[in-house]
Amino acid sequence: MNLLGKAVRALLLTIAAISTGSVFANQDMPGGPAVNQLNFPVAATKIMAEIHWLHWMMLIICTVIFVGVFGVMFYSIFKHRKSKGAKPASFHESTTVEVIWTVIPLLIVIGMALPATKTVVAMKDTTNADITIKTTGYQWKWGYDYLKGEGEGISFLSTLSTSRESINNLAPKSNTYLMEVDNEMVVPVNKKIRMITTANDVIHAWSVQAFGVKQDAIPGFVRDTWFKAEKIGTYRGQCSELCGAQHAFMPIVVRVVSDEDYTKWVEEKKKEMAALADDPSKVYTLAEQMDRGAKVYATNCAACHQANGKGAGSFPALDGSKVVLGPKEGNFQIMLNGKGAMPKWSGVISDGDIAAVITYTRNAWGNKTGDVYQTPDLVAARSSK
Repeated sequence: MNLLGKAVRALLLTIAAISTGSVFANQDMPGGPAVNQLNFPVAATKIMAEIHWLHWMMLIICTVIFVGVFGVMFYSIFKHRKSKGAKPASFHESTTVEVIWTVIPLLIVIGMALPATKTVVAMKDTTNADITIKTTGYQWKWGYDYLKGEGEGISFLSTLSTSRESINNLAPKSNTYLMEVDNEMVVPVNKKIRMITTANDVIHAWSVQAFGVKQDAIPGFVRDTWFKAEKIGTYRGQCSELCGAQHAFMPIVVRVVSDEDYTKWVEEKKKEMAALADDPSKVYTLAEQMDRGAKVYATNCAACHQANGKGAGSFPALDGSKVVLGPKEGNFQIMLNGKGAMPKWSGVISDGDIAAVITYTRNAWGNKTGDVYQTPDLVAARSSK
């Protein structure tokens, strides 16, 4: 296809994507914002319901004060203007006025502070949790580890599932555009969930508005928060701390299910994890490692280095890279420990996945080394460091 043909095709796809997107533009996002939404999302927790009430209570108080103060001021300016012959009163340091404008604002502040303090204290009470989940922010995805309660031992990464074609206006956009993931966090309804937050690289923030939760995830620190969802459904949020070039592409999706469905999910997830567990003694063929590596690359690497390996901005191309095609030890150490903007992947994905994605990058696109790496290669590289 010539250059003109490609340009026409891209234009037609863009028009189709925009026209298709307009269909979804008038639909509420399931678990996300509604069309023409002006207020907070519908509360799914008691804490968020209290935040709603505080918001409107304080807004009403501030509106009454605004109308009262400016109403008196404008009335006085109009009624007692000089052109009507008004004579100003002559008095100084009125004790009555001083007491009024001190006591009344004090009572208003106390009336606002007491319920707000009660809610803030409740937001920080993470005791007696039914399930504890650690969430780790990565550039740019979320990692979930179920530490305590039903589901203990489950661990997975949650990555944006919107395609690059949709993002680049080369494919239609769904009504969950940029707010959909490959692995949703799943919790049971009416159970207290304690969230422990931290980060692997820079500061992120785990935030789901319907729960009334927003907690920073800071490298080297552990913070915690909690929620207790009272309604079954899917709830969406986003990283709420500017964390780099792909900040807009790390959504949060939490699926709240019944106790029975949660138990089924736990059983299925553990079976899935067992099936994917590495057998360190197994030797994979090049084709097997390429197939596995392509999936790992698409989930964890393509956002920065592009699916075609050509790189983007500050992220270098892997196709023809001297590092990728260089000594294997360099590949291993960068993948395990990171370098510059490249995060460390040791402890984030399995050694088997790292071996597979290294095999993939050394043999994909124009890279044709024929090298095949296995899990023991990574174990040896780590121990030799």
